[in-house]
Amino acid sequence: MFEKLRGALDTAITKTTTRELNEKNLADAVWEIQMVLIQNDVAVEVAEHICDLTKKKILGTRAGRLENISKLFKSAIHESILEVLTPEHPLDPLEFVRQKKERGDPTIILFVGVNGTGKTTTLAKLGSIFKKSGFSVVIAAGDTYRAGSIEQLEKHAERLGIRVIKQDYGSDAAAIAYDAVAHARARHIDVVLIDTAGRMQSNKNLLEEMKKIVRVAEPDLKIFVGDALAGNDALSQAKEFHNAIGIDGAILTKVDADPSGGAALSIAFVTGRPVVYVGIGQKYEDLKQFDPDWFAERIITEN
Repeated sequence: MFEKLRGALDTAITKTTTRELNEKNLADAVWEIQMVLIQNDVAVEVAEHICDLTKKKILGTRAGRLENISKLFKSAIHESILEVLTPEHPLDPLEFVRQKKERGDPTIILFVGVNGTGKTTTLAKLGSIFKKSGFSVVIAAGDTYRAGSIEQLEKHAERLGIRVIKQDYGSDAAAIAYDAVAHARARHIDVVLIDTAGRMQSNKNLLEEMKKIVRVAEPDLKIFVGDALAGNDALSQAKEFHNAIGIDGAILTKVDADPSGGAALSIAFVTGRPVVYVGIGQKYEDLKQFDPDWFAERIITEN
């Protein structure tokens, strides 16, 4: 994963560390690295910020052995990426649920995103994580538009031993979410996972419906599910959903196939909300809690 960006950064660093790192040469080197980031789906403002941080970290350094300069560049870029990815207010969904359970309240989590990102499967993966951690779970089948969506969700729920609250296709998604929350409160269930119809961020009617679900269900966490392979499109989607309902975090799917890693960098920086999990495969256990250091290491080194 991230092999495209990692290789391009290696090339740029090798090319730009063959001369003394005075201020002019450093500016040229950082500009080249900025172009590499942008070409690998890192948003312009994010690439600029990473490069500004990198420049500040190594400004004034003088050339020694080439190997040492290359290591210096890689270290500075690693630290800069880590700074971008480390949220001011980290979100640990498991700890969040634990704290709400101690107060006797269910945690309500709403999943949003466009069609085709793996939102329903991601919801099931997170449901599996909660169950394995000892929490009880109920799912609201709020996608009443896509043919087969309820059946898909029911198959996941059957495998996991989780109940699904549903109505017919075309039903009011907000009402289904409300029923699931009421069920959880009555049965003292710890977590409510609300699936929603995939919607393009430009579809104002569906965005309004999503806002209605938020008003009715009052979710504790609103999670954007994005496809890492979508690059800057994923950023555009995250921004629109954040502007519409205020997301609390993001889950990126297909990270194992992502050659650049640009989506995670961009979403974390532009929305100011953390990436909380990444999908690295098709199995239920293939949802990994996001570690900024793990991510930065894989952009800079192969191991």
